[in-house]
Amino acid sequence: MKQQLPSKRDYGQRMVTNASHYILMRPGYWLLACLLAIFTILILGINPQPAEATRHVSLDLEQADNGSTKTITGSGSEAGSHPAASEAQEPVTAEPEGEWHDVTVKSGNSIAYIFAKLNLPPQQLHAIVSQGGAANNLEKIYPGQKLRFLTDKYRGLIKLEYQIDKLSKLTVTRAGEEFEVGTTHKIPERRIMNASGTINSSLFIAAQKAGLPDNLTMELANIFGWDIDFALDIRAGDQFTILYEELYLDGEKIGNGNILAAAFTNSGKLFQAVRYTDLGGKTDYYSLDGKSMRKAFLRTPVDYRRISSRFSLGRKHPILNKIRAHKGVDYAASSGTPIRVTGDGKIIFRGSKGGYGNTIIVQHGTKYSTLYAHMSRFKGGLRKGSRVKQGQIIGYVGMTGLATGPHLHYEFRINGVHRDPLHVKLPGAPPLNRKYRADFRKKSAALIARLDTIRSVQVASRK
Repeated sequence: MKQQLPSKRDYGQRMVTNASHYILMRPGYWLLACLLAIFTILILGINPQPAEATRHVSLDLEQADNGSTKTITGSGSEAGSHPAASEAQEPVTAEPEGEWHDVTVKSGNSIAYIFAKLNLPPQQLHAIVSQGGAANNLEKIYPGQKLRFLTDKYRGLIKLEYQIDKLSKLTVTRAGEEFEVGTTHKIPERRIMNASGTINSSLFIAAQKAGLPDNLTMELANIFGWDIDFALDIRAGDQFTILYEELYLDGEKIGNGNILAAAFTNSGKLFQAVRYTDLGGKTDYYSLDGKSMRKAFLRTPVDYRRISSRFSLGRKHPILNKIRAHKGVDYAASSGTPIRVTGDGKIIFRGSKGGYGNTIIVQHGTKYSTLYAHMSRFKGGLRKGSRVKQGQIIGYVGMTGLATGPHLHYEFRINGVHRDPLHVKLPGAPPLNRKYRADFRKKSAALIARLDTIRSVQVASRK
């Protein structure tokens, strides 16, 4: 039996095998291998973030086709990252960048026109406005207002911001292929102010001297307008005192709020009213005993210069030249002056009616009816059977029929009998619900006490 001697190659392989076995058996080797593997994974796993950019564009709609100046701000490699780091990173495909457009609405602009100028698909505008609700504000934009659009060339509109007024902002945001419409409202600081005055010639002049804006003067007249005719009943020496709100945002006055309480002395008679909102959300002005200041009927249906003819059963007709009862009141006013229905009801006649000319008759329940004659034209959309609300415009002053000049002839009937509109006792609106009376007395007490203090100072200063 022959025995083969080992060669040098065999000795070399055996030595390598033994060495490898020796090394693999040592724990330190495994620790080193693990550390190297972890380090390799960390190096390979680093993935640079894609760069992002937003463009801000101030858009002049009249020069939109001529280009505009863009200011770019951003983050990532475009916003000041280290050059060496940028070179080390592999290029990454970024999402389409957004572009802000600041738009100032000009005369004649509509939201559809602005969308077209920004090359935004009309289908996107339709998807927004068809939601109704808050989105309807976009169809009411007017010159001077500002809108901001965030767009890109692939998706069209991404975001829209519209400052409706100083307190309300509308936002449209893309959500996939749809759009979400929402509004945010800032709550202003409300400061209670007071004003008082004595009338020498007119309410508006006295209110201006007291520092009241015209809108609050009109509100004051509306509060007491069912009891006082501010064209006929005002006397020198009449006084008023009101508590009202001023609205502030970030320390800056942005407007006036509501009249909270008011007192008016007319020919020595005191009228007082307090604004109150019940737990059901209904707001109205009430006298101190909880009766509504409103009446079922307005005292006058039109803003007039003078009463040209009063209620009379023995008046000589200016055209027919014979004694003929005048069963209403004529209010002289300029042609085209709006005529407002004095109470809620239903139109039972609309058309030409002999000497009355263009006439509307409104039935108010089963007991009352009112007539409005000599109109130049009717308000559009109204016909026989139409329901109307107190204060709604139903037509315009004219001189159709037997009339010597532009005026409104107004009649008031109770159970078919003509009554003098200037002196008839008007039915009241429903009083405050009994279940709210205690809350009303509690909340109104402080306001009335404050009014009385101001009035006392006013009387003392006159003396």
